[in-house]
Amino acid sequence: MKIAFIITHHPPTRPSPIIPEAIRLLSEWGVNVDVICPEEQMTDLSKVRVEHDLYVLKSGTELALSMAGILHVGGATILNPYPVAEMLRDKIMTSHILQAAGVPTPDAFVTADPKQLIPLLDDGPIVVKPYRGSQGRGVRVIRTANELNETTSEDGFLFAQRYYEPQGLDKKIYVIGDQVYGVKRVWPPRTYEEKLGEPFTISPDLHEIAIKCGRAFGIGLYGFDVIENNGRSYVVDMSSFPGFKGVPNAALRLADYIYSAGERVLSGTPLFPTLRKDALV
Repeated sequence: MKIAFIITHHPPTRPSPIIPEAIRLLSEWGVNVDVICPEEQMTDLSKVRVEHDLYVLKSGTELALSMAGILHVGGATILNPYPVAEMLRDKIMTSHILQAAGVPTPDAFVTADPKQLIPLLDDGPIVVKPYRGSQGRGVRVIRTANELNETTSEDGFLFAQRYYEPQGLDKKIYVIGDQVYGVKRVWPPRTYEEKLGEPFTISPDLHEIAIKCGRAFGIGLYGFDVIENNGRSYVVDMSSFPGFKGVPNAALRLADYIYSAGERVLSGTPLFPTLRKDALV
């Protein structure tokens, strides 16, 4: 079995030992594992070929997504599939697909004119964020028209959601196959230990939401953020391949899931269910 990981090496200030440990385990189990770091090499695009049974798309950089797109066109099997990873980088598409799937999310809006968002403030604050952003960069809570008038975006438009004040610690939900895990932690986390947070028991409602999220995109490896406000849960962000920090035995669970995915590829078994077509309506 040949598996390639498309990753980005984190600097020493951002330790991320889970993927290296998963790679080590897969190698011990007899898998031929290669690591591709697009930002650290020059790639002759004319020579890119599908040379592995399975590609694991861990990096979400623009270059990594482009390389995954080339492999996808060439017929590669990618975990998670390139089209889904690309959609989940786009908060506009993600918000719409989740809403169409019945997932509770904040109301979302897009406009090139910030003034058009002003009437929304009559019902409370909104949050604006880059539509392809991550890790909280560029996120602003807007409470007044003056704050909104001072807001600019490099995208040329604003993506906004109704803002709900979090009650308690941040909650992250991680899904690996049919297993759902919850981790709560402070925001923003300043140390690796704070990123690990502490596990919490998944309620039946959150479990149902988690399953709906996966079915909406046809994937079994993902994570999302939940805001709880006045007894209701709202999914505010979803990612294709999160860090899984705080999940018990995360490296072993990921390695096992990836190994099983490779076995399905070799046996000719479909790796993914079909993306819900009605979610794109």
